[in-house]
Amino acid sequence: MMIDEFIGEYYFLSNFSYSKIELNGFIFDSGEAAFHSFKDISRQSEFVDIFPLMAKRKGRRVSLRSDWEQVKDDIMYQVVKAKFEQNVDLKEKLLATENQMLVEGNTWNDTYWGICQGKGFNVLGVTLMLIRHELRGES
Repeated sequence: MMIDEFIGEYYFLSNFSYSKIELNGFIFDSGEAAFHSFKDISRQSEFVDIFPLMAKRKGRRVSLRSDWEQVKDDIMYQVVKAKFEQNVDLKEKLLATENQMLVEGNTWNDTYWGICQGKGFNVLGVTLMLIRHELRGES
């Protein structure tokens, strides 16, 4: 079995879904806002209390930290892990996906974090499956 889009009952897997996440002393309204806030730490507070789409747009306009390409996967891991550790209801939903493959299928050509038209690395999906595995206490 596979979950191939983070919509409908699986929208909670999306970084656009509403979920309070505390990281680095700030409380964000979504994983999307938290993730983009790390692109320029000096502007992190600007990502508090904004909608995910606005966070994504703002994240495209900030000056990227010099090590962004080296740290972005780890930052995504930290954001997603915090989301599911800090929100028990979401943790239970993630665990309820059991061993299903999680694929961030999309139509906006994101082939790094997801898969579009059968192509992509699905880094977000892999991150979610890793965290699900860790939340079960499996090594």
